[in-house]
Amino acid sequence: MSVLLLFLDGVGLGEVDPAVNPWVGAATPTLRSLLGQPLAGRGRVERNGVLLVPTDATLGVDGLPQSATGQTALLTGLNAPALVGRHVTAYPTAELRGLLSTHSLFAVLAAAGRTATLANAYTEEYHEAVAARRLRHGAITFAAQSAGLRLRTVGDLRRGEALFHDLTNARLRAWGYDVPLVTPTQAGQNLARLAVAWDLTLFEFFLTDLAAHGRIDTDAVGIVEMVDGLLAGVCEALPPDVTLVVTSDHGNLEDTRTRTHTLNPVPTLVTGPARHHFQQVAAITDVTPAILRSLGVEP
Repeated sequence: MSVLLLFLDGVGLGEVDPAVNPWVGAATPTLRSLLGQPLAGRGRVERNGVLLVPTDATLGVDGLPQSATGQTALLTGLNAPALVGRHVTAYPTAELRGLLSTHSLFAVLAAAGRTATLANAYTEEYHEAVAARRLRHGAITFAAQSAGLRLRTVGDLRRGEALFHDLTNARLRAWGYDVPLVTPTQAGQNLARLAVAWDLTLFEFFLTDLAAHGRIDTDAVGIVEMVDGLLAGVCEALPPDVTLVVTSDHGNLEDTRTRTHTLNPVPTLVTGPARHHFQQVAAITDVTPAILRSLGVEP
């Protein structure tokens, strides 16, 4: 049994109102087919082998949830904001990096002799920027690298063995890279095929958060429809013995009235043979233990 973890940065469960929530206003045939409704509202959904659990991202700490602590909590099962005394934005601090190095999902699986991979493709320019300290690794990239995972390349992308962060490769092509233009659905099919070879495959999609903050040209509805296309490809190509888990670190994109994060619960959407392990998920700290149990590893 394997798990495919699709991490959507900055996606909460907002109001069932197309005027303010792009997850309701956008065309999302895949999500609506899975859930029988849009990805919105506070209700738990169980239907046709699909589970949706509203999941707390505040973790009992005052203030708006943020990416560094939220992703650390998600990946380790530890209440990172409580441990460091606050919600930490953007990049993980030294204390958070210590938690990720020892307790991340990648580290625990490696110690148990299991396999994991990060499906994102990284450019040479990215690595050069990190080496020159113009850029820092986010929590997920840091956790993967600290556990000894190889970061995938543009070469992997050309072979259909990685995904770029825009799904279609349009940005890479604009930067002069010779890579194929694909649809979000084709990207999802590639991701599903990749997941077959590993105990855990994780793909990080962060344009959801960037769009909500107004930092990219694509609007919220366009990003939501990209995600739905990605899920269409995943669901089409995913073998029945692979469990799909879709979740997030904090709310943001579900409310166009604000450019900040929200206090809304985030979705934990699960389909596949291990979904029963996620029945008791209540907070983002419960996701990694559920994944480990799905893979037969003691949290």
